Amino acid sequence: YPSGNLAVLVAREEQQLVCVVQEDEPSSAAVRAVFKSNGRSTCYYPSGAVWINMTILGGQYLDRAGSRVRRWTWAHSSMSPGPRVPLSPVFISLNRHVGVRILGQDKIIVSFLAMGQQAKFNVGTRVEASDVWRLPPPARLSEAELLLLAFRVRILLLFDRLHRCLDFPSSEQRDRIQPPAHLLTQTWKILQLCTASDISEELRSSVRAIVNA
Repeated sequence: YPSGNLAVLVAREEQQLVCVVQEDEPSSAAVRAVFKSNGRSTCYYPSGAVWINMTILGGQYLDRAGSRVRRWTWAHSSMSPGPRVPLSPVFISLNRHVGVRILGQDKIIVSFLAMGQQAKFNVGTRVEASDVWRLPPPARLSEAELLLLAFRVRILLLFDRLHRCLDFPSSEQRDRIQPPAHLLTQTWKILQLCTASDISEELRSSVRAIVNA
């Protein structure tokens, strides 16, 4: 920033790159946005409330009260459950110097403007759900295996919820943030298996109740 405070930081976190946008503050600067090369990104209001949240499936735009204003799915995503919602370009100003323009999963531009000069960073990346998360075909699954898969996904969802409670201990919006994309994909696949498999309606209802609890 013109003040000399650090505005944008790019660092390596294990096997991925992370781009962090900080507020114009001399110390303990608030984080205004985080963009990760694994496809997960979040932008924050000045209050710290979540503004935009993106995963490898798509994204959502929230107002200051935490209500969802809009959502979208990426054009190439073949794993996203539910109806596809195309992206309309999104532009937000994090502060007077930094803006974010979302044109696609691999075209998310962070622009920095100060003292008549501009710098742009493309922090978008195209990431799709890995084949390792694909479940075995219905013919290979017994009723016990289907129940075990459902309980496994449910436990992972509960752990993710616990992590969100730790990350946002006083925020009511954490429930509006989507779980990781691979968990959404696994949940959707299990529900698909329930529909396609030759199982009893009682078991089908039990599996749905487990993953949707």
